[in-house]
Amino acid sequence: MAKKKTMFLCQDCGYTSSKWLGKCPGCGQWNTMVEEIVQPETGKSRGLNLGLSENSKPCPIKEVAVEEYPRMATGSQELDRVLGGGIIPGSMILIVGDPGIGKSSLTLKVCANEGIAGRQVLYVTGEESIQQVRMRADRLQALADGVMVVSETNLELIEQHIANLKPEMVVIDSIQTIFRPDIQSAPGSVSQVRECAVELLRIAKTNGIAVFVVGHVTKDGTLAGPRVLEHIVDTVLYFEGGSNSEYRLLRAVKNRFGSTNEIGLFEMRDIGLIDVPDASRLFLSERTDETGSTIVPAVEGTRPLLVEIQALVAQTPYVPPRRTSDSVDIKRLQLLLAVLEKRVHLSIGACDVYVKVAGGIRIDEPAADLGICVAMASSYAGRRLRPQTIVFGEVGLSGEVRAVSQAEVRIREAQRLGFTSVVLPEKNLQQLQKETKITGIKLYGAGNLTEALRYAMPKE
Repeated sequence: MAKKKTMFLCQDCGYTSSKWLGKCPGCGQWNTMVEEIVQPETGKSRGLNLGLSENSKPCPIKEVAVEEYPRMATGSQELDRVLGGGIIPGSMILIVGDPGIGKSSLTLKVCANEGIAGRQVLYVTGEESIQQVRMRADRLQALADGVMVVSETNLELIEQHIANLKPEMVVIDSIQTIFRPDIQSAPGSVSQVRECAVELLRIAKTNGIAVFVVGHVTKDGTLAGPRVLEHIVDTVLYFEGGSNSEYRLLRAVKNRFGSTNEIGLFEMRDIGLIDVPDASRLFLSERTDETGSTIVPAVEGTRPLLVEIQALVAQTPYVPPRRTSDSVDIKRLQLLLAVLEKRVHLSIGACDVYVKVAGGIRIDEPAADLGICVAMASSYAGRRLRPQTIVFGEVGLSGEVRAVSQAEVRIREAQRLGFTSVVLPEKNLQQLQKETKITGIKLYGAGNLTEALRYAMPKE
């Protein structure tokens, strides 16, 4: 009997090695190399003359027939927004998040909505019994005809169920529990996750079935398993917000059928996740007028979102001083602090600086630069901002305030919520005066950071 050949695979990135290594050369993680049996290659050799099907022959791109795929509404406006308008039949969607954040609750609610719409849905659970799923469905009020549930982890049996039921949507909860019997490795390993995902993708594309796949995360909050899993699926959705938080943020980091800039906001209640359509009013419901607080209009995709940026600058005897933020990239924060000290001559370099965005949302766009700078300067100087004022603009290394996109959309959202003045880049102000006529709100155009601070924090 021939000896089985084994390789060592990294459970984080999929790096392979013929011998065990304490530290993975691919991702740098320790103790992630696991021994797995190498499967013998089957099928015809690449050197044989294989027959080509009609679909595999190259053709001119101008002659390719384009079909308009009807989207399936999920019953949640926030989820439809993130997906780009709904679910595309034949697509594979991966939803990732921390334990207890609401992945299973959201997918079960979507199943119920599709069942109410008259579609056949198969919910495959590998972590719970069907009785536990029924109990959650009762709590979420997610019972509907047409929703079939099965507790199964064998991919071959799952494929048989799909062939017999012919559903329009399938939910796999979760991909780390599914296994193929012909692969000699444990469920959740790199080989099992990769091969099971490829097989599910084939089922989705061949039969025109929308497949939702629930994935686990590592302790760092990233997707567990091989990175190739993100490349296989059509859409990757990440849940943000702690499990103890009342609100959840759903963000698309990959979407072949829509924008990756859209976000969806949900509120966790006893009956599951509820859409929050007016996120700006929600985030500003508990705002204060204390020093170090600035309102910034961020734009996520096509959605304007007013958020409160809070900064606390305090003297410290420790060297080096601390810079802490869970809502803004720390390198970006250090850059803006250097600009404030060099261009505005604020002796802020020896102070501890803490920055956060109220509500737990993370802001990455450059338009928030000016708001962050104003909040830190306000806390350092102990001066309040002009009442009912929003601030936005990109800050350059020389202290200039650069124009940003969708300025009118940001200002309209501020007007809707009752703000009376805006500090914005001077170039944006000139463009608005030429193209549109905005009335009822005072606009202050700033060419550099010093002017912006003077407009935002006038002398009393």
